[in-house]
Amino acid sequence: MDDARRIGSRPKTVAEYFALEQPLLMPLPEEPFETGRLFTPRVDRYGQIPVRTNRYSVPIRLIGKRVRVMLHASHLVVYDQNVEVARHERLIAKGAVRLDLDHYLEVLVRKPGAFPGSTALEQARSAGRFTPVHDAWWDRARKIHGERDGTRALIEVLLLGRHLPHKHVVAGLVAALRAGAMTAWSPWRPARPSRRTPSPPPQRTGWFPANRRRR
Repeated sequence: MDDARRIGSRPKTVAEYFALEQPLLMPLPEEPFETGRLFTPRVDRYGQIPVRTNRYSVPIRLIGKRVRVMLHASHLVVYDQNVEVARHERLIAKGAVRLDLDHYLEVLVRKPGAFPGSTALEQARSAGRFTPVHDAWWDRARKIHGERDGTRALIEVLLLGRHLPHKHVVAGLVAALRAGAMTAWSPWRPARPSRRTPSPPPQRTGWFPANRRRR
């Protein structure tokens, strides 16, 4: 400890001076001091917002709305009213785009043909969120149900990821692959944590399971 130290020829120690000054100090603020820079961009028709010279995705439901963005040195946070709706690592290069695949799932489940070549999928792979296990399950589902329905089944599984930790979803896909279960709901039971911590059911989108035939 440095409390017993004296600065130069001063008559009191560091601890003694602090004891005199402590009652004069103001209390800390109740809320943390915000160090980010505020922006209020409007979400464009692609579900993206401009921040400085780059663009970032937000949930597609926010198209046309104005949101609040707090830009920090290494990341940014997006708020709708006072609710956090997106968080991204800050882009350094100019003219770059950062997309979160989860933000587009409601659109992609209705238009699965846009999924394979999407930039959001490419970035999810690069970030490690879309794993080789996802690809293996997707390949098997497409062989069984066809390109469109197999892809739609995978997107339903990704919607499940909103309610479970990522590692549990991957574990569910692994179990489904071993069992040969290639429907949208097949990874649900293996992916669920113990009954002591129940999870909400996966979000339905009005689509039927891939193994049920249309009439």
